[in-house]
Amino acid sequence: MTEAGKALVTGAARGIGAAIAARLREDGFEVLTLDLRDADIVLDVARDPFPPLEDIDVCVANAGITTTIAPAHRMSDEQWRRDIDVNLTGAFRTVQACLGGMLRRGHGRVIVISSIAALGGLPGQVAYAASKSGQLGMVRTLATETAPHGITVNALLPGLVATEQVLAMPAAVRERALRATPSRKLVEPAEIAAAVAFLARPEASQLTGQTISIDGAASLNRLSLGSERD
Repeated sequence: MTEAGKALVTGAARGIGAAIAARLREDGFEVLTLDLRDADIVLDVARDPFPPLEDIDVCVANAGITTTIAPAHRMSDEQWRRDIDVNLTGAFRTVQACLGGMLRRGHGRVIVISSIAALGGLPGQVAYAASKSGQLGMVRTLATETAPHGITVNALLPGLVATEQVLAMPAAVRERALRATPSRKLVEPAEIAAAVAFLARPEASQLTGQTISIDGAASLNRLSLGSERD
């Protein structure tokens, strides 16, 4: 183990997870990656047994499904279950696998990558929004349970992130999303990774149970009763 400690990052084969793993390595952590393929640990967070993870100091629960799209009245039971199983149950199973060692050592950092859909919903993706909202209740409960043991538990809520998947969207879809984002920019994976890196630091020891949006103000109210001029 390095001086900084040992970190687990799920969903680390690409996108946000890959950026987080790279940043934590830069910061001196020994990083263990987990994904369905191309990772140190290959498993399904919703179903497969976890190996021993008692030596993990920083647990980043990032694995998730984002592509289930169906209006609520046409969503199948399987579509609903898979989003909940991976995004919510999978995140809990990941954290639970790391908690025992953290509790014994009296130190740990848990960071759950949620979504601004947890705050405002996401039409056409009811299962995804529900699973991400559930993560916030989980984070707050775990934070109160583990605070006496030197463990912090927080959630990051990205907006639309410039991952391979998002950049492959039709340009018209991306432009529509950007028009709804006050900053008019996609969030970069490195910006999510930087927030994770801060939460993993000793200086963040009193920051727990929080939900931090990284979204260019997309989740904030934009209704104004004043002038419409810029």
